[in-house]
Amino acid sequence: MKLALIGYGKMGKMIEQIARERGHEIVSIIDIDNQEDFESEAFKSADVAIEFTAPQVAYGNYLKAWKAGVKVVSGSTGWLKDHGEDVRRACTLEGKTLFWASNFSVGVAIFSAVNKYLAKIMNQFPNYDVKMSETHHIHKLDAPSGTAITLAEGIVENLDRKTDWTHGTLLAADGTLSGTKECADNLIPISSIRRDEVPGIHTVTYDSEADCISITHDAHSRKGFALGAVLAAEYTKNHTGLLTTEDLFKF
Repeated sequence: MKLALIGYGKMGKMIEQIARERGHEIVSIIDIDNQEDFESEAFKSADVAIEFTAPQVAYGNYLKAWKAGVKVVSGSTGWLKDHGEDVRRACTLEGKTLFWASNFSVGVAIFSAVNKYLAKIMNQFPNYDVKMSETHHIHKLDAPSGTAITLAEGIVENLDRKTDWTHGTLLAADGTLSGTKECADNLIPISSIRRDEVPGIHTVTYDSEADCISITHDAHSRKGFALGAVLAAEYTKNHTGLLTTEDLFKF
């Protein structure tokens, strides 16, 4: 398969390595200094472009790739609020293709399925309240993480007493603490921590007077994310529309 890479940071380089190991060809690499290559014949020849960039430029990258006739796999987060409906319309009515996930890790896909199942069980036990926390490296711009939001949405879909999530506390890399632990009973608070070079830790906790139940996904490196992105690209090559990990992984 012919792949293009949009974004050539740590994730982009790891995706390149795994893609080549799996026998794929990298036909174009686009970063901040060569944006004109979206118009190149090399980029247009790609079956799929894998995009990992910043929230403020992700949607623009989708538009440029689609204009070139290239399907997109993206792990960029933070753009949904402003452009979610635009992307949904493009993929459902205009023939564009985007495979988007807040996290491509196979382990996170499994964790997400467990999270939803546990939420269903907890409908029977209203004495347990739920909260979430996520920890990431100091370079991450958005908080809470896209993965945390996706997990919270999975709880809301399956736990009747919760209708939405809300920002909890944020412990910044310099040690400053902002936000609050207090929230309405119908909301799921998500606390965020930024420290060191942590790839990503997500914890869902159900707490009661009697005991506490927690499930955690702790990424050891970015390799699991990169492999998942390449697997998503392999899937996307032969599928169209707005795709997610639920299409790729049938749990």
